Amino acid sequence: MKSGLRHQLAEKMAGEITLSDSPGKALKKWRMSFAIPQATLSEHLDVSPSVISDYESGRRKSPGTAVVGKIVDSILSIDEANGGKYIKKFAKLLYSDFDDDVIYDMHDYPTPVTLQALAQAIGCTTLCGSLDISIFGYTVINSINAITQLSSNEFNRIYGWSTERALIFTDVSSGKSPMVAIRVTPFKPRCVVLQGIEPSKVHPLVPKMAEKDRITVLCTMTDIDRIISVLRDEPW
Repeated sequence: MKSGLRHQLAEKMAGEITLSDSPGKALKKWRMSFAIPQATLSEHLDVSPSVISDYESGRRKSPGTAVVGKIVDSILSIDEANGGKYIKKFAKLLYSDFDDDVIYDMHDYPTPVTLQALAQAIGCTTLCGSLDISIFGYTVINSINAITQLSSNEFNRIYGWSTERALIFTDVSSGKSPMVAIRVTPFKPRCVVLQGIEPSKVHPLVPKMAEKDRITVLCTMTDIDRIISVLRDEPW
């Protein structure tokens, strides 16, 4: 892995954790974004799993910059040892600009937000899955342009800095195309929101595909501009 790129990614991660009002939650976000179990991270750091758990839950005093640096370095080293899958994904985001006609809005939260809160804010109805989960961001996507213009690698850009997010696809006709696109890409979101369609109009294959990847699917008839305005104004 290029040292300059690794250093830049490490700085972003460490900075977000250190400056967060809830460093433990920010730490947990990054560990989960790299799909690293607590036990694996603690083993690499040569500490008890309870130490990582205590940091993430806030039971232990927030780690200082030196400790955060070691944790971030361990996360990156573990991923490198596994082929650098997530480093490569996040590296692309450091240098990528988003087309306005594909990505309408994108935001990442430093601490988790309940999916229930987001669903209520933009008037969603649950099609399948649970609302009892947390997300770390959202992306509002033009479904037709994303599917027709983006390659499979470019499609991964819509996940921002964490796959633990809600992907809000606008102006969908049946919901099938976005779910098919997600099925054939390696990264899966926690939630998909289908905008502009009632649950009764959603293609019957959508919940079946969602269940295979444990994705919660919501529907909303709220206007796109309203969705963006509401989510930007929320104090999360």
